[in-house]
Amino acid sequence: MHVLLLDNFSDTRKHLSASSSPGREAQDIFFAQEWFENLAQHGFDTAAQLRLWAFEQEGRLVGCVPMADGVRTDAPFGSTLGSLSNYYSCLYGPINPGEGLPSEAWASLAKAIRQHPARWPVVEFHPLDTDSSFYRGMLANLHAVGYWVDTLFCFGNWYLDVAGRDYAQYLTSRTSKLRSNITRARKKLDATGAWEIQVITDEGPALEHAIREFERVYNLSWKQPEPYPEFIPGLCRMAARQGWLRLGLLNYEGQAIAAQLWFVVNGRALIYKIAYDQAQSALSAGAVLTADMIRRAIDEDRVHEVDYLSGDDAYKRHWMSHRRERFGIIAFNPRTLGGLIAGGRHFLGKRIKRWRAALEARRTPAAEGAAAPADPS
Repeated sequence: MHVLLLDNFSDTRKHLSASSSPGREAQDIFFAQEWFENLAQHGFDTAAQLRLWAFEQEGRLVGCVPMADGVRTDAPFGSTLGSLSNYYSCLYGPINPGEGLPSEAWASLAKAIRQHPARWPVVEFHPLDTDSSFYRGMLANLHAVGYWVDTLFCFGNWYLDVAGRDYAQYLTSRTSKLRSNITRARKKLDATGAWEIQVITDEGPALEHAIREFERVYNLSWKQPEPYPEFIPGLCRMAARQGWLRLGLLNYEGQAIAAQLWFVVNGRALIYKIAYDQAQSALSAGAVLTADMIRRAIDEDRVHEVDYLSGDDAYKRHWMSHRRERFGIIAFNPRTLGGLIAGGRHFLGKRIKRWRAALEARRTPAAEGAAAPADPS
């Protein structure tokens, strides 16, 4: 398998279309070429240089691993070659329009990165599905070509296994507290004003209005302002063109007070962004909107999974049923001065952290025993 290094998406656009792929690793918006194009255009500084590692087999492109050079500049004596991902990315993997790339692809990619004249001291991929062939393949093959390799925890990921249930059955499986909270919130909305839920899925004037409303609610919420203001509008328009978009608004007295950006892709509902107007927090409109969006996903879109994506926020466990973790890969090139220094710092720091934790664990039981009061019973 031959590896080509490209610097723009124009050469891959006509050959790769992850949105139509039946393969497992292409069944996610975060592996679609459309996702990476919007991210590159609207979600990165112009200093980042695209490095698109494309796989050629029998004269045609069969996959691509989008990366960037210059996203991070903290590697000593050189820049980091990193996956084309950042805080907007809830998962990372190759663009792959087929049934999955063979294991030899990851060996070829590791070798191509290792042999490139740039001799990047540090190579990173994140966040990754640890069950994917990409994760296992790059972990093994970067080590095989001489890198010092480690894994890094990225975040917890809460999700719901629908398991063939309808919404009513799902809701029954949740806690009585959550069910009563939803009921009380709906009654409060009914009692205080006129309200409705609107879900936009298609391109057009309604979407443009919904995007403006989403941004207004987002700016009235607890969220930090978006560092790249054009990213979310571009993402909404792209998702609408692909048939993935579910942009939900809860309108109260004619104005949105809660907004949620979801995607439905190949049987999975992805909860990407949520926000509500803090001035209207007493109405609990966010909970009402979440419940209705889940109902639509289960009963209308017939999804088999609802995914809260990144983060261990406490409220997510009330809605979801399972938790998994996303990890990253970091690799240091010891044949470069920068890789040697960065790798040494990294692994020495881990060893010191483990030593301190072990020392603290030995001290803690004795200290707790000495301070514990007598049991009054």
